[in-house]
Amino acid sequence: MLSCEQATRLLSESQERSLTLSEKMNLKVHTAMCSGCRNFGRQLTSLRELIRQDKEDSAQAEKTSEK
Repeated sequence: MLSCEQATRLLSESQERSLTLSEKMNLKVHTAMCSGCRNFGRQLTSLRELIRQDKEDSAQAEKTSEK
């Protein structure tokens, strides 16, 4: 089984690359049993979405100010 350190590394890496089937399965098993890593994964997803939304909002504001 993965350690929390390995699981959080994979959760972070999954934001940048596709995980292998083995990595996905090991991560799924770990997060099923570890609420801390499950929460970390949710936080990463939320942060990524907030950053994406901020970039969209900034781009929209820039377009509006150019008019």
